[in-house]
This record gives sequence, C-alpha cells and structure tokens, in this order.
Amino acid sequence: MTALDSGFRRNDNCFKKESLNNLFAKGCLMNRLIAGFAFVFAVFVGTLTPAFADNAMTTTARSAIVVDLNSGAILLDKDADKRIPTASMSKTMTIYMVFDALKKGQIRLDSMLPVSEKAWRTGGSKMFVKVGDSVSVEDLIKGVIIQSGNDATVVLAEGIAGTEERFAADMTNKAHELGMTSSNFMNANGLPDPNHYSTPHDLALLAWHLIRDFPEYYHYFGMTEFTYNGIHQPNRDLLLSKVPGADGLKTGHTEEAGYCLIGSAQRQGRRVIMVITGLPTVADRETEGARLMNWALDSFKVARLYKAGAEVGRAPVIYGLTKDVPLVLTKDVDMTVPIRIMPADIAASISYNSPIVAPLKKGEQVGVMKVTVPGIGTKEYPVVTGADVVEKGFMGRTFEHVLHAVSTKK
Repeated sequence: MTALDSGFRRNDNCFKKESLNNLFAKGCLMNRLIAGFAFVFAVFVGTLTPAFADNAMTTTARSAIVVDLNSGAILLDKDADKRIPTASMSKTMTIYMVFDALKKGQIRLDSMLPVSEKAWRTGGSKMFVKVGDSVSVEDLIKGVIIQSGNDATVVLAEGIAGTEERFAADMTNKAHELGMTSSNFMNANGLPDPNHYSTPHDLALLAWHLIRDFPEYYHYFGMTEFTYNGIHQPNRDLLLSKVPGADGLKTGHTEEAGYCLIGSAQRQGRRVIMVITGLPTVADRETEGARLMNWALDSFKVARLYKAGAEVGRAPVIYGLTKDVPLVLTKDVDMTVPIRIMPADIAASISYNSPIVAPLKKGEQVGVMKVTVPGIGTKEYPVVTGADVVEKGFMGRTFEHVLHAVSTKK
C-alpha cells in the first residue's frame, strides 16, 4: 500500500482502493463501505477547490495563492485566507462594477463622465484628468487598469453610483454576491482605510469572475501602455512582457500592503491565476511573480482521467430483477497533475450506499468517486446509476428479504 493509499481509512474488507493504472486495466471500482455518504462538488464555482498546497514550493511573498483555473486546484497557498490591505488591487473590483454596468447597458464605452473636484484632488497614482472635463468610460477604464489612476476610479464611481461612498458599498455587496465573503471596500481605489480589506483567496476568485463574466472586456488588462492628456504611462504589471502568455490583471502598492499583484497567464489551453502580496520592492514583485507563474504553468498539466458517462464499476442491488447496476460519472474527471506523475501515484475509490435497493431510475445518484493526486489533493465526483432497475414482485421481494436478513446476521 502506498502512502497515498494509507490516507483512506480501511474499515472492512469490502473497501477497495486501487491506483489508476489498475483501475484502467480492470475497468471496475467497488466499495460497499458506508451506509450513508456526503459529497462536495470540487469545482471552481463560487469557491476555490480545497486542495493541499505543494509543500515543495515556497514564496517570499507575505501571502499568496496560485490557482489552476481549468480544474480549480490550488497549487500554492500561503495565508491565502488572511485579511490584507488591498492597495490598488482593489481596482479590479471597481473594474468589475464598471464592466457589469456596461453589460447591463447602464453606461457605454463612449459615455462621457464629468470630473469632479474630489476626483481631481485624489492623491496617489493618477491618470491626470482635469476638473470640469468629461472623459469617456473607455479612457477611464484604461486609466484605471494601465495607469492605476486613483482619480479615474473616483470619476467612474461617481458617474455610476452618484458618490464614491455609495459605489464602495455597492462594491462590497457585489463582492459578497460573488462569494468574496472576507472582503470589504470603503473606496474605489484602495487608498488605506482600516475597514478596507480582502484576502488573496477572494482576489483570486474576483480575477476568475472577471475572466469568465466579461471576456469581451478582459483584453484591457493586457494593454501595456496608455497616453492621456499628453502623458504616457506604461502598465505597472511587468509580467505582461516577462512571462509568455501573461495577460493581466493588476498591481498594487502601499507602505502597509507592500508590493502586490493579481496576475493571470494562459498557455496551451491552461490558465493560472496568482495573487502575491507584501513584497519589499518592485523588482521582488516582478521576479517572484514570474517565478511562480512559470512554475505553475510548466510543472503541471490538466489530465482527463475519465469521460462523463464512463462506467466506473457495478454495484449489487437487492429486490431488483437484475443483481447489479452500472455506476457512471455525470461529468468529466479533469484534474491538475504534476507533469511527471505516474498513473500509479493517483488513487481512486468509490463509496456508495450498501445495499442499493430497487427500484432504481437511470441517473439516480448513489455515491461518489474520490480521486487523489499527490501534492494537489482530493476531488469528489458524483456517481449515478447507468440503467433502470425494475423491482421484483411481492414473492420475489419477500424471499430475497429473508435471504438478506439471514446473511446480515452471520
């Protein structure tokens, strides 16, 4: 038995655990261990997949998370649920609100928004908008994403919600709707406030939503420069030019937060999201960000271990005209695995109610299949009946009930 296999408790000799190469060869998985079960969909919808972080990889970031978007696997987790000041990474939430307003038709890219004195006076990094001018939403989006303009965020906030304070409250409400339950926003730009915070986990979830919910607007995050009012400014996200496939999202920096980054990159159909915080210098942010992103993209792959509808075993049935029922998967089993992993290193098992009692309809969930990958963790997939099972008549059921009662007393 491998170390991985020993992670499953063996309670009786009916519990069968096998490595994937044996499962492929035998074409079956059997387990009659438990009378009841619970299952969790390990998908990247609303929450990130619980997974064991790769202990072999460390980071100098104060906190960090690296996620494989295709499978939802967390490849690295360092204090990812710890509350942090978000600095300009907050602007990704501001931009989510802007994209959402565009999609709902509340504003257009060519809508002109007025620059208030408050926006003009806002300190920190700037787009350099002028008080009294009107600026297009599209230019403001570029000013926020590329130039990290605090002034531009206030113009957008006031143009959409009337006041920055109301906009910030809307940001928090929307964040909670997205599953970012550990986040609170007090302004649109991330300037320091003790009640303005998030977590790397929440920010990674936000990045996923931006990529998924607004593919038509996501390209703004990949722009490397923007000139407004005669002032040229490059994108502070240096990974865009350092890491092949990098296409966004947002840097941040304050004295308290350190140098931070929400980054994403895609290669060969795989997308990775990364959040790193608390680095001491711009150079450290660039070096550590590139190192972690390249590691995540080069060291792992997404493997399809089973296709949806595949029969993964058969389970015995009582009181049915057939003695067993095929067990099939409802979805593809796609898991992030290390590039050099061997099939024997991956363990899988099925748990289902025993006994399974007829009548049964095709598609009834009766159990789960657990697949465990070293260094990644365990995902659970629902297992359903692959065929109808008709119940026996009264006499047949009565006879089998007597046999079953006798056999369970032995």
